[in-house]
Amino acid sequence: MAAIPSKLKAGDRVRFVSPASTPEREGIARRAEILESWGLKVDFGRHAFEKKAYLAGTDEERLADLNEAINDPEIRGIFSTRGGKGSYRIADRLDFDGVQKDPKFPIGFSDITMLHLSLYKRCGLIGLHGALAAEEDGNFSAENSEALRRALMQPGFAAVLSRPEEPTSALTTGGTANGRLIGGNLDMVAMAVGWALPDLRGAILLLEVVNMHIGQVDRQLTMLRKAGHLNGLGGVALGQFTGFDLKSDFSVINLLREHLDALDVPVLGGLPLGHGSRPLVVPIGTTARLDTAAGTLSFPD
Repeated sequence: MAAIPSKLKAGDRVRFVSPASTPEREGIARRAEILESWGLKVDFGRHAFEKKAYLAGTDEERLADLNEAINDPEIRGIFSTRGGKGSYRIADRLDFDGVQKDPKFPIGFSDITMLHLSLYKRCGLIGLHGALAAEEDGNFSAENSEALRRALMQPGFAAVLSRPEEPTSALTTGGTANGRLIGGNLDMVAMAVGWALPDLRGAILLLEVVNMHIGQVDRQLTMLRKAGHLNGLGGVALGQFTGFDLKSDFSVINLLREHLDALDVPVLGGLPLGHGSRPLVVPIGTTARLDTAAGTLSFPD
């Protein structure tokens, strides 16, 4: 049974937690100011700025912050301060009963994909893949901020339009697909196999990647395909694949084409979702429509 959060309104309280790595305080303070300008009230998990090696505190501390936010009736949205590494260590220990009793949007991407996958598999919870993302100059684009505000606070979800300048746009095929949008960061999708990956039959699989070697991408897609996890897939939505050498004789685009052609499903590339410039926001777990001719990923529900 799906757990569908209510949209937020001015006066609602949201909380920043750190399920993965430690964020920079200044960047989170700036994000909190933007949320407050929308009329939201912002607070922070007790361990949001802890540091233990590459993690924001111990597993128990990070888990406690998440579960406290899940069970606090005053908290209406749960923002991850960042991705990095570590949410996969606690994704199977969330208070899933609490989520079903009081569903609220989890917001994040990258390593946070693991939480989206686990929460959808166990509870059918709709999450938001995205964040208030800063550009290379440190500023927050109005397009990115407005996309998140609309996803959180306005009815429905806006369609996302493919951008020709995104390298993965070259992989767009033909056709349409309808199904639940599931996925996010490829590294987390592959890591979720066997314990946190939902059934992908009939789904539209969202994939984005940052700072991975092309061989790693090949290994993960090969495993997903050969183990049968992509059998029956409805379609593929490709986000931003960043940090790759696209001028090599065999680029990540060539590699993706090999794997995706073997699936024989509609593919829409060029979606501004991930770690690139001006990323947008999409709901994970809700029904989506992929239209390659129109270049859109839309949400009819």
